[in-house]
Amino acid sequence: MHLDFAKTQKSYASTEMCLRVHILPRWGKTRLTDINSRAVAQWLDEKHAAGLAPASVEKLRVILGRSFVLASAWDVPGSDKNPTRGIPRKTLDNGRHRFLSTQEASRLREAVAASQNPQLQHIVGLLLLTGARLRELLDARWEHVNVERRSWLIPTSKTGKSRHVPLSSAALAIIKALPRFKGCTWLVPNPDTLKPFVSIKHAWQHAIRVARLPGLRLHDLRHSAASFMVNSGVDLFAVGKVLGHASYQSTQRYAHLDNDTLLAAVEAGATKQAL
Repeated sequence: MHLDFAKTQKSYASTEMCLRVHILPRWGKTRLTDINSRAVAQWLDEKHAAGLAPASVEKLRVILGRSFVLASAWDVPGSDKNPTRGIPRKTLDNGRHRFLSTQEASRLREAVAASQNPQLQHIVGLLLLTGARLRELLDARWEHVNVERRSWLIPTSKTGKSRHVPLSSAALAIIKALPRFKGCTWLVPNPDTLKPFVSIKHAWQHAIRVARLPGLRLHDLRHSAASFMVNSGVDLFAVGKVLGHASYQSTQRYAHLDNDTLLAAVEAGATKQAL
């Protein structure tokens, strides 16, 4: 019932995955009246201890709570008490930013090229070169890519608006080398299902171990793409446009990188004058 309600939402794929992979296996056969705050809190702690990111654990809490809200609205017996309301929302550190160095990016590219997931090297390569969000790329279709204009249309982004991502020569080279599957409209589909990947977690975790980059998140590739642009002298406004930020404030997190670039410029000038 929750999924039927969520079909019109942009987050449907994420909600479906959370329900199928995490929530239903644990609570699907449990009476609603037996699901209490203590049991849910313990389950969430177990998910965190198993390595699930804090933001992902919080998402599970929200989706489970939403299920109870909907069930109550639909007069489902036993749904009058929402067990998630007794669980405090933990503070998330959304300010964490990891930027790959040139050497680290090189090691990562070598590791994903050797992955058993043949699409991982293409996915990682395009994320590093475009700064796109993972879900935006996994849901991309061939019809959205215009090779002649060197542009990739993202119909709906996190901000709810469409945007065009410019494609560098390196990004175009990856796109031109992508395998094509008959009758498949997705840009980087799962070769086994010919549908978008639900998750590439296992292949990614193996790759970052091989590349000696513990703790690196896929979202860090977006930050790294921005840092490479800023450190190459691209102004923050342009970087924000490429990333699709809704406001300039979102791009300000990279201001320290811009300052480092400027410092390197004045240091180079000072060194030249000393010669």
